[in-house]
Amino acid sequence: MDDLFSAKNKNDIQNCNPLADRMRPRTLEDIVGQDHIVGPGRLLRRAIQADRLSSIILYGPPGTGKTSLAAVIANTTSAAFEKLNAVLCGVKDIREVIDRSDDRLRLYSKRTILFVDEVHRWNKAQQDALLPWVENGTVILVGATTENPFFEVNRALVSRSRIFQLKPLDNEGLMETAKRTITDKERGYGNWNVQFQEGSLEHLVEVAAGDARSLLNAIELAVETSIAPWPPAQGSEIIISMEAAEESIQRRALLYDRDGDYHFDTISAFIKSVRGSDPDAALYWLAKMVRAGEDPKFIFRRMIILASEDVGLADPFALSVVISCAQAFERIGFPEGNFPLSHACLYLATAAKSNTAMSYFDALNEVEREDAEVPNHLRDASRDKEGFGHGEGYVYPHAYRDHWAAQQYLPGSLRGRTFYIPSTSGYEGKIRDDILRKRELQAAIVLGDNDTEEFLSWSASSRGKEGWFKRLESGRNNLLLSDRDAIFNSAFVKRHSRTLIPAANDGLLLWESLRRSPEGLSAALVNTSGARDALLRYAAVLDEIEKPQIAVTDNILPSVQECEKFFSSSQFDHILIRAPRLNFTPSRIASDAKPLLAAGGNLVLLSSPPCLGERISRVMEEECENGSLAVKLKKAEKLFFENTGSNLHQDLWEESDLTSAFEQQGYSVTVQIINQKEERLITDKDIDAWFNNKSRWGSFMAANLKNDDFLAIEDALRKRIIKGPILWQWKSICLKAEPVS
Repeated sequence: MDDLFSAKNKNDIQNCNPLADRMRPRTLEDIVGQDHIVGPGRLLRRAIQADRLSSIILYGPPGTGKTSLAAVIANTTSAAFEKLNAVLCGVKDIREVIDRSDDRLRLYSKRTILFVDEVHRWNKAQQDALLPWVENGTVILVGATTENPFFEVNRALVSRSRIFQLKPLDNEGLMETAKRTITDKERGYGNWNVQFQEGSLEHLVEVAAGDARSLLNAIELAVETSIAPWPPAQGSEIIISMEAAEESIQRRALLYDRDGDYHFDTISAFIKSVRGSDPDAALYWLAKMVRAGEDPKFIFRRMIILASEDVGLADPFALSVVISCAQAFERIGFPEGNFPLSHACLYLATAAKSNTAMSYFDALNEVEREDAEVPNHLRDASRDKEGFGHGEGYVYPHAYRDHWAAQQYLPGSLRGRTFYIPSTSGYEGKIRDDILRKRELQAAIVLGDNDTEEFLSWSASSRGKEGWFKRLESGRNNLLLSDRDAIFNSAFVKRHSRTLIPAANDGLLLWESLRRSPEGLSAALVNTSGARDALLRYAAVLDEIEKPQIAVTDNILPSVQECEKFFSSSQFDHILIRAPRLNFTPSRIASDAKPLLAAGGNLVLLSSPPCLGERISRVMEEECENGSLAVKLKKAEKLFFENTGSNLHQDLWEESDLTSAFEQQGYSVTVQIINQKEERLITDKDIDAWFNNKSRWGSFMAANLKNDDFLAIEDALRKRIIKGPILWQWKSICLKAEPVS
């Protein structure tokens, strides 16, 4: 009997609970609007389904589902589930939970998940009390907070947890939540015929502004006050008018805390809008701060910093204008003080921009790296001129035309070093040419000094030869990083993206994908088991759930069935391919990629077609300074690259070939041409390979040039490479393809 009455009492209590509590999701499929962290293939979803959850902190605004997600975890996991509210409990409660968890682990080998709501409310002592038990695995922490955990939660706890940020629901997600509530017979209002007048439900969704709890509370108030007595008979019709909807959800208070995360986020949005020259957005964020009671002195302080940091010499008057507006505000205060606030904001937002003041920090880094001595001619001559010759050799600028003379002002060890690169914006653009002209003259004097190192040349016997190889290696690294950044910037990869990387043997794109998508999926295709093993060795430091998923295949792209076999998701938000030499058919890539791309997904391919490669005729003209031979060679090379019908030229595809292949498969295509260059060390071995009859280029040139000219070109190149590296130039194509829905 006790059990029967207890069950009945429990059901009565549950039915009396607020609607927002009754409608909490029970399974992962019930969760609305957080696909970026719990959608198919996402890291958190995989961890929950595999019951391999480690400590996490859920961070987001109110009403986004933090507590609901914790409830889903409780329903899914085989571990015991404990719940604490940081506002209501202290160290004593924590110890009691730890004791129970420790007993479960020792006696039954059963883990405990501890959910702590409002975890940021605990003080340092309370958080420290939990830390050892999270560290040794006695409890798995699931914390929930509306404040940025990096600022409000103990660093030690944060470092042992993975942070997942929940986002406000969009209107589509809120509407789905509302419709579920109206039709749910067990927990919602499905037992009655609830009807909303035109626009009333949309009004509730709009004003809720991403907060599901606010929406459900408003629906509960609107429904249960629109008919009396409550509850009515099942099947009764309940009409929600626009007036009832408006009364049920009043204007929401601004989400702003002058000492919390929203304070910093809003000022950040303001500064970034001003820096981005968007006066409309800047005024909006300014109005939000003023409306929420932000201190105007704080806003002016940030604008004064921005006037130097982001406007700088592009508009040297910006700093004076902002300081004048700040002084005006101090004299008049609110409400008229809104005018100087707006004045300063609009001036900065519409001013020309330059961040060259940041060059100071480059100089500071150099000072910290090496404390160089003041050159003798710049030292104070008034004290030590006779004894040490201080000041000797100094050139007095005013004795020369234009009050300037070229001389060395940096320490000898920093000869030729530049920190300040003037921008082309505003006032700074006007002085740019003059600064660069003077710098060039100065460099000509300084670098021509006999005591200067040999910066730009080397010989076979030079001690600087090894240095040249290092420079060349560094240049190649920069090229790789440049290619990588071009691909990721074009794809717009997010923290929760699912990314597939074919031809990933070198790992260049894979590691960047892991960095950019820690809450998504990074999948790679390699063509040998050795390549896969090598990549996994590099990934050994990662937790099992965080490691990339790597498959071995000879195909450039797998089928959907193979993806289901290889990876935890058969569809991806991005397919990223870097192939300097495209050794596969573009049309096949286009067709094979389409079923693998999720809605809104894209494919980015970066390659360097031979038709856009370096021309030896340009090297002859600019590097060897032999114009007559260059003209003859240029004509022959033109024929070589135009003769695409020959079997010898089956890979001489062009930009139009690549674009057409994807457009024919139903993609929207954008193409970016990237200019590439590097200081390339050409060797005799390279020239032997080029001018060999087995070489496609060499055999074609031998057949289309006079023998004397062919030999003269080879001889000129051999003489040139003795002088040092050649500036090698070519173009790459970065193609972004998006399936047209």
